[in-house]
Amino acid sequence: MQKGNISVQTENIFPIIKKFLYSDHEIFLRELVSNAVDATTKLKSLASKGEFKGELGDLTIEILLDKEKKTLTIRDKGIGMTEAEVNRYLNQIAISSAQEFVEKYQNEANIIGKFGLGFYSAFMVAGKVEVVTKSWQEGADAVTWTCEGSPEYDIAPSEKNVRGTDIVLHISEDSEEFLEDHRIEDLLKKYCKFLPVSIKFGTRKETIEEGEGEKKKSKEVEVDNIINNVAPAWKKQPADLTDEDYTNFYEELYPLSFQKPLFWIHLNIDYPFNLTGILYFPKLSNTLEVQKNKIQLYSNQVYVTDEVKEIVPEFLTLLHGVIDSPDIPLNVSRSYLQSDSNVRKITGYITKKVADKLHELFKNNREDFQAKWKDLGVFVKYGMLSDEKFNDRAMDFVLLKNTDNEFFTLEDYKKKVKDTQTDKNKRVILLYTHSPEEHHSLIEGAKSRGYDVLEMDTMIDAHFMQHLEYKLQDVTFVRVDSDTLDNLVQKDEKKESVLSEKEQETVKSVFEDLVKGKPGNSVTLSPLSPDDQPVQITRPEFIRRMKEMQALGGGGFGDMGDMYNVVVNTNHPFIAEKLLKLEEGDQRKDLGKHLLNLALLNQGMLKGADLTAFVKKSLEFLK
Repeated sequence: MQKGNISVQTENIFPIIKKFLYSDHEIFLRELVSNAVDATTKLKSLASKGEFKGELGDLTIEILLDKEKKTLTIRDKGIGMTEAEVNRYLNQIAISSAQEFVEKYQNEANIIGKFGLGFYSAFMVAGKVEVVTKSWQEGADAVTWTCEGSPEYDIAPSEKNVRGTDIVLHISEDSEEFLEDHRIEDLLKKYCKFLPVSIKFGTRKETIEEGEGEKKKSKEVEVDNIINNVAPAWKKQPADLTDEDYTNFYEELYPLSFQKPLFWIHLNIDYPFNLTGILYFPKLSNTLEVQKNKIQLYSNQVYVTDEVKEIVPEFLTLLHGVIDSPDIPLNVSRSYLQSDSNVRKITGYITKKVADKLHELFKNNREDFQAKWKDLGVFVKYGMLSDEKFNDRAMDFVLLKNTDNEFFTLEDYKKKVKDTQTDKNKRVILLYTHSPEEHHSLIEGAKSRGYDVLEMDTMIDAHFMQHLEYKLQDVTFVRVDSDTLDNLVQKDEKKESVLSEKEQETVKSVFEDLVKGKPGNSVTLSPLSPDDQPVQITRPEFIRRMKEMQALGGGGFGDMGDMYNVVVNTNHPFIAEKLLKLEEGDQRKDLGKHLLNLALLNQGMLKGADLTAFVKKSLEFLK
């Protein structure tokens, strides 16, 4: 049996770093600016402890482009390094000075770096890297470290006479996109927009007003182009922020958004994990927003990703805003989250905070909550379908709206309709429509029988109704066009037809001939009230609902077409008298077809050539 150490040849490391350290080469700028922020934060920490007694001065980090020399420089005025520290931290891969600093000064500094690899991302875009640095320590000499992407390096004395570090990247030919001003500014705004130390990238022109009254005039001046907001709203206490502060921050996050958020939740927790952030509720109306990745994840104000599905449940990705936590486990590239118990705790906490906020709004101002329901409804229903714990909490504030624009909680609505809409099997039938305009006559008919009709018009409602039927057990949703009005709420009531069995067979054969060849369609005779329509179209609840669920991805039913039932009212005068008195053949067929087309038209199902022929025939009847 042998034991030993695997030999890692350093000459093989740099090609790996250049190609594979990060999936996206643009990450190098985030890593190097983060290091500069760490160096500055460390200096502030030393000053607060009294170890650094000098003047902090202007700590702004500068990003400098020189297109002629093809260099990009990241300059900080932070802690700097001695020659010994350069040897330790730059010449030994994956020895993180940030990690050592945190261990020494636990909980006293917000340090970003943890892996000790961020600096080497420079070699993904640079053929040569120079580090010019001078330590904060009194008497320390400045040095320059130079490396051309191989294990060989040079360390030489430097003439730098101010504290801090310049990292000078000599950009490779294949990475010259990073010598463009707009490219660098875009990356700084993406990754460094909220870093806690000011970051300057060149200058910009700004218009200022001078003088007063009639002498007042505008003047254009050149000012530092500061990229970031060092104190974003989520890092402040809610008590220190106004509604205007929150909406202004929303506009800062989403400058191209033209709508204000409905409301927001300020997250602030320090046990059992650290997490801050602000989540905004956007206006969703009746649709699930296509673009979900609007929550930005930060770690100590460093942008990580907008792919947060590992941190928040699927339904919460409909929200907008920021989550910032140093406790979220990241891999080396910080681009992918690693699942562990902390992530699960954070997920549970955010879900609870969202549910609590919604419940609070419902209790404190129900009228305002109802006014926002058009935008909130899809979100709440989606949450109930997606997350069991959210579902349990939402049962108290999810709302049902009827066609009279009245809102009810689930329990209140069940109480409202229980007496009139309980069927023979003791189930409460909740009647609904997806379109009050399309089903106007059916809704009015249902109301004339003492029934109430809900409006369920979102794309997610088919799934939501199925969900409630499973959870509540004693309710069934029935759309108003799924059966005749007398059968929507089935009772033990026997109805008599004025037609004999032979006459009924004659009537049925007329209409069966009309739907022959159309798969899935059927004809039923029913002894309804003479005041009901002579022919009605019903669409089976189960099949139609499954079809709607399939359209949203709940599928498995294939292309079921537009199946419907033709219900003939044998007690209507047009059927009981007029149709049967006509001679067999074309006259009966023409009247039957006209009555069938009227029923299809009433459901918005008569289209194309059939609609054209119907209109033409109707005009002939008027001659």
